[in-house]
Amino acid sequence: MQKDLEAEFLSDFEKNQNIAHKICRIYTTDKDAHNDLFQEIAIQLWKNYSKFRGEAKFSTWMYRVALNTAISLYRRSIRTMKTDDFSDVAYKISSTEYDDTEEKQLTALYQAIHQLNDIDKALIFLYLEDKPFSEIAETLGISNVNARVKMNRAKEKLKTILNPKTWIY
Repeated sequence: MQKDLEAEFLSDFEKNQNIAHKICRIYTTDKDAHNDLFQEIAIQLWKNYSKFRGEAKFSTWMYRVALNTAISLYRRSIRTMKTDDFSDVAYKISSTEYDDTEEKQLTALYQAIHQLNDIDKALIFLYLEDKPFSEIAETLGISNVNARVKMNRAKEKLKTILNPKTWIY
């Protein structure tokens, strides 16, 4: 039974691991922090996998767990994130190297996103993933209307960051 659960988890995780990589890209600034956060997200997903009831898609549940993990670690403002030792975990996850070639073109956008607060970061991330507002609201635990309002405000913040008024009168 445990082997079946592990195999199912590994299959779901490997199909959706780019979600974790993208979240790591938004919430970290260097490769070591990215790898630490990725490992912590994988551990949290495994620890909570038995609680996954399948009421939502695995990817939606993964977004929620991964974002909550990233936000809670980010809020601690600790440069070196404390993570569980992989050798203590009963499963092994193979991580393919993250190819950020396309995302290099989005450097300015990521720099702007780094300046947003935690909730706005999550909103923008889910929006960029083309998630419908109903799924964004469900993932963040807010109402659909609240998600739309917060999204409009976050977009305005990004516009201001990306296109600051440079006119001096």
